[in-house]
Amino acid sequence: MKDISRQVWRNFKRRLKKRLDRRIFEPTVDPIFTARNIHYEMADRTRGLSCGGLGAIHQIARSTGLIDALDRNVQLLKMHLPYHESDHILNIAYNILTGGACLEDLELRRNNEVYLNALGAKRIPDPTTAGDFCRRFVNDWQIVRMMDAINEVRLKVWKQQPPAFFEKAVLHADGTIAGTYGECKHGMDISYKGVWGYHPLLVSLANTKEPLFLVNRSGNRPSAEEADVYLDKAIELCRKAGFQEILMLGDTDFAQTWKLDGWDDAGGVKFIFGFDSNSALERRALELPDSDWKRLVRPPRYEVKTEERQKPDRVKEQIVRARGYRNLVLEFEDVAEFQYRPGKCNRDYRVIVLRKRISVEEGQHQLFKQYRYFFYITNEREMSAEEVVFTANDRCDQENLIEQMKNGVHAMRNPLDNLLSNWAYMVIASLAWTFKAWFALLTPTPAGRWHERYKAQQRELLKMEFKRFLNNVIQAPCQLVRKSRRIVYRLLSWSPWVEVLMRTSEALRSPLRC
Repeated sequence: MKDISRQVWRNFKRRLKKRLDRRIFEPTVDPIFTARNIHYEMADRTRGLSCGGLGAIHQIARSTGLIDALDRNVQLLKMHLPYHESDHILNIAYNILTGGACLEDLELRRNNEVYLNALGAKRIPDPTTAGDFCRRFVNDWQIVRMMDAINEVRLKVWKQQPPAFFEKAVLHADGTIAGTYGECKHGMDISYKGVWGYHPLLVSLANTKEPLFLVNRSGNRPSAEEADVYLDKAIELCRKAGFQEILMLGDTDFAQTWKLDGWDDAGGVKFIFGFDSNSALERRALELPDSDWKRLVRPPRYEVKTEERQKPDRVKEQIVRARGYRNLVLEFEDVAEFQYRPGKCNRDYRVIVLRKRISVEEGQHQLFKQYRYFFYITNEREMSAEEVVFTANDRCDQENLIEQMKNGVHAMRNPLDNLLSNWAYMVIASLAWTFKAWFALLTPTPAGRWHERYKAQQRELLKMEFKRFLNNVIQAPCQLVRKSRRIVYRLLSWSPWVEVLMRTSEALRSPLRC
């Protein structure tokens, strides 16, 4: 980063800190908003853009070789007049990264001269052309090749990480219902929840919250259908990257007993899946002696750094009690384990059983108490039973990623007319989230005085919700200047993430170490 740029943003930071200092304020008579006599004018020469962080994202696409990989693997167009496959894909992803929520928002981008200049483009596809491109995907393997192209680049990004990154890869798999109000969308069906739409499958890397494979299916298909195929592909991808150990997590639908022996034989592959309760398992749990059960004490969700605050009243529970609704109150939890061989397996596996003591109440009256049993099957021999339960519960973070896919990047809006085109749109839209993860992973964290601060910033970027990432990093107002064969994004305001944006952009000017 240039010294003058560093000095400018330090001045910005100092002035802003002074303005936000509460100690300099005194009681005032007038409201704080005092602007008046406001006028609008059109700038003649100065050109501004609201999404200054987009330049760094395009740097990632170029420096990682994503553009070449997409053009090489996704071959749908007979002629390029004038757009290539990568132009169409990045056009949709950049639309989402700049705040667009649907294909129609592309019309705003293509009519913004500064936006076009920022990407060095004479023009970009309009919404209709973008939709037509998604409809050019006519079979599964074309979409799989697009995901393979993205994962090919993902390996390059992972290679930039320190050795500790490759100790263990944690894979999450889950399905979700993507509803639609459309009536003419080919391939949709009614789900077990009574919702019309599709039933996508998401396989992700929990370490970085990256979607590795996103598969669209008809709404009435089982949650785990084709999961073994894409989990195998995810395992192969992680092996290529050099991960020493791979751990798979999934709910009861993903405990495909016919596949467990193969995963166990693979070496270095562990799994923890929820297991459907049945009479045989519950009988085994009831037969366990009392000495085998251990009380499960869950760790606090977070560490209190100052003083513990007073907990707010549980409003929901008060209403349930006041109106006499039936209420289930958890009293305590116990864990135990035993060996069990599923019918389609040739060997025994650990089964961890979680026993919950529940008090069934109605209003202020306790009706009775009961036990409920939850089972987990695993080939992990080193973890304690408590650690297996905690690790399995961490899979709930996959629900947060699915929510971001639905309402953050709007990947599951199903804007097109058939299953394959909507699948293609899902994969392309999820690329916007992948760019967020890659931006975090490629943020430099050099050793030295500020190493820990840089690592904390990287971790925070990985955990950020998509909207917050847009507001903090992408939506940075800038002036666009073209000079000496350069496109200069001149940032016009300071925020705590401006320094991260500039450091990352500077690092991306050099080729990646592959």
